[in-house]
Amino acid sequence: MIPILDLKGQYKQIQEKLEKNVIEVLRSGSYILGPNVKAFESEIAEYCGAKHAVTCANGTDALQLALRALEIGKGDEVITVAFTFVATTEAIGVVGAKHVFVDIDPDTFLLDASLLESKITPKTKAIIPVHLYGQPAQMDVIMDIAKRYNLYVIEDCAQAIGSTFKGQKVGTFGDIGCFSFFPTKNLGAFGDAGMITTNSEYLAKRVVSLRNHGSAVRYYHDEIGLNSRMDEIQAAILRVKLPYIDEWNKKRREVAYRYNELLKDAEGVVTPKEGPNTYCVYHQYTIQVPHRDEVHKFLQENGIGAMIYYPVPLHLQKVHSYLGGKLGDLPVTEDKTTKVMSLPMFPEITLEQQKQVVDTLKRALDSVKVK
Repeated sequence: MIPILDLKGQYKQIQEKLEKNVIEVLRSGSYILGPNVKAFESEIAEYCGAKHAVTCANGTDALQLALRALEIGKGDEVITVAFTFVATTEAIGVVGAKHVFVDIDPDTFLLDASLLESKITPKTKAIIPVHLYGQPAQMDVIMDIAKRYNLYVIEDCAQAIGSTFKGQKVGTFGDIGCFSFFPTKNLGAFGDAGMITTNSEYLAKRVVSLRNHGSAVRYYHDEIGLNSRMDEIQAAILRVKLPYIDEWNKKRREVAYRYNELLKDAEGVVTPKEGPNTYCVYHQYTIQVPHRDEVHKFLQENGIGAMIYYPVPLHLQKVHSYLGGKLGDLPVTEDKTTKVMSLPMFPEITLEQQKQVVDTLKRALDSVKVK
């Protein structure tokens, strides 16, 4: 079995450092918002090129905290994509705002900025571009439109830590960047964890208060907040991992390019395309294949842990049925959700494993053709 992701190799690489740091936390008696959290916030803000980084409990909370900090709520509209994990829209719904979906670019699966202006109304308050699969959205166009219409931009960077657009790291273009450190992410904790980045001191202070029950000073509460604090163990683990992230991302890119070469003669397979001026960090390596569901089943039955991410676009999900979304509203999104499939992707995957993945994929395609 070749899994979609194998975290054991990464653990072995830094096992001694991880265990040392965790034991130090256990012995310290300081477990929530302690010195490791403070140090990690400083270190990762510097890494991202942001003035401020504020940690929280998970990436979903990061999105909600961002919306709350920008005072987005009932009566407001937020434009985003339907080809993403539900957390993106879940946060919008939790604060009482309305989702407005825009279609995606057929090559990158990212928000199609050329369609943005057609979705803007007097109620529009913000845009949430999603840097899906580690690929940065076209942030220059998005930011230009946002400035012209006086809209906030919240970057969903959950899958894209370390990726860049025109040399600038994601999470630093908009008003707020939102990150997840779920264990499967390129920079993953050993449990749930998240973060926001911002260049605004005001917004950073707002998030600091909101993540801690609406309290900037202990036992004095200014508003209804959340209990969304990163614990010291996760911060200690992430501090060990952070210096390796560029190396791991580079290896992911090498894995992606090897896949591209191995798949160049695979009939019907469309390999990922990187957008102009981007540095993709390949959180997933996502291809398009004919007869996707049958091919996926063949791979699973033959020991290849391929995954189908987001098979039903969010505008057609029951949770958003009250919006009246229907088939045909987002034709590109709807088309891609029937074709995309992600192959095993992690920095430690070997060339031999990749050859096995591709050979099995080609056999799957031949099997479908025979049928």
